[in-house]
Amino acid sequence: MKKSILISLALTSLLSANEADGKSVFETYCWGCHHQISEAFGPSFTEIASKRSYEEIQAYILDPESMYKAFGYKRTVMTKLKLTDKEREAIAKYVLSYKGK
Repeated sequence: MKKSILISLALTSLLSANEADGKSVFETYCWGCHHQISEAFGPSFTEIASKRSYEEIQAYILDPESMYKAFGYKRTVMTKLKLTDKEREAIAKYVLSYKGK
């Protein structure tokens, strides 16, 4: 009984460790230019979330140079980030968590 509980706990924490956390991805890659609710060098997450879909946010993170014109921007200074799919999904969800704030 104790063994099965320990195995379950170990598997749960292993699976959780593999999940990307949007806040930690933000703090690692995005915080220098974006803030959650106030404008910094780039727009705030509240502004992005009010204008963009989950898919659009991911596409812009994946390839900002090819997306900026589609969004009607005259230029982009956003760096192309080398994120895993899980990290990109996590940050898109995190950005959208600020919708309506």
